[in-house]
Amino acid sequence: MKLHIQPPSILLALILFITESTTGVVAQEARARDLGVSFDGQPGTLNAITDVSGVEVGHVTLIEGDGLLQVGIGPVRTGVTVVHPRGKSSTDPVFAGWFTLNASG
Repeated sequence: MKLHIQPPSILLALILFITESTTGVVAQEARARDLGVSFDGQPGTLNAITDVSGVEVGHVTLIEGDGLLQVGIGPVRTGVTVVHPRGKSSTDPVFAGWFTLNASG
């Protein structure tokens, strides 16, 4: 049996097709309200957490350096998102949690 290797452009097109077809499935999944799950109230104009009165969201994306990774030196590609449930100026304590999504973004 002879193995025939496809040109890189065909393989790239196949990978892109598979990626697009699988990510499209996720985007078409029904939301809870679409499935009949009832929630108190109605979604806000943006249908986002920032529609809730008093809630503010902050984020930073840090991109520094170019080239190959040198451990402890860079380049750096990272970010953080913070939800301030009582607004950025509040000093009242709130229950909190954290989640790390490492190299999957």
